[in-house]
Amino acid sequence: MHIPSNQLVAAVVAISFAAGLNIYATLATLGLLSRFGVFELPGNLHLLQSWYIIAISLALFVIEFFADKIPYFDLIWNALHTFVRVPIAALVAYRATATLSPWEQMLAAAVGGGIALAAHGGKTAARAAVTPSPEPVSNSVLSIGEDVLAVGLTWFATKHPFLAAATATILVVIVILLIRWVVRAVRALFRGAEREWSQRTPP
Repeated sequence: MHIPSNQLVAAVVAISFAAGLNIYATLATLGLLSRFGVFELPGNLHLLQSWYIIAISLALFVIEFFADKIPYFDLIWNALHTFVRVPIAALVAYRATATLSPWEQMLAAAVGGGIALAAHGGKTAARAAVTPSPEPVSNSVLSIGEDVLAVGLTWFATKHPFLAAATATILVVIVILLIRWVVRAVRALFRGAEREWSQRTPP
């Protein structure tokens, strides 16, 4: 079944955001949806429905599920995954749009990577704000929420691509505002600590 290019691009927008949150959950969801006939992947992405790829994605998802809920270690994990989520999201966007012209493919890859980077950046910023909290529950709740959003948005993109793309766009705007808020909060925290240190230090 041929997917209209406008629907395909809309789906790529939403899936790229999901990939920025959890690339393994996104790939596994796409593979399983295709394997069970819920959604037909574009020809260049048929590899994702291989049980081999699905099994690897699920195994890595399980590892990330636990690693992402360990305070402070999750910051290292997410920092390293900047070099996983963003490039793979760009690659998926590129291969998904193989029916478009070469420059449109490159544009789709750039947009997909950028959206994934925004989602990844928002996730990392939120984690940096929550991790110092003395209670461990908030970190786990946030992580589970991200996993659910990644899976849910991927599924939603295959059923209602335009609504999913609109949702992803709104989330990108929220992420940009969130990152600005976190940066300002961190700067204010450092300024406050610096003032307190200077007051305690004898002249």
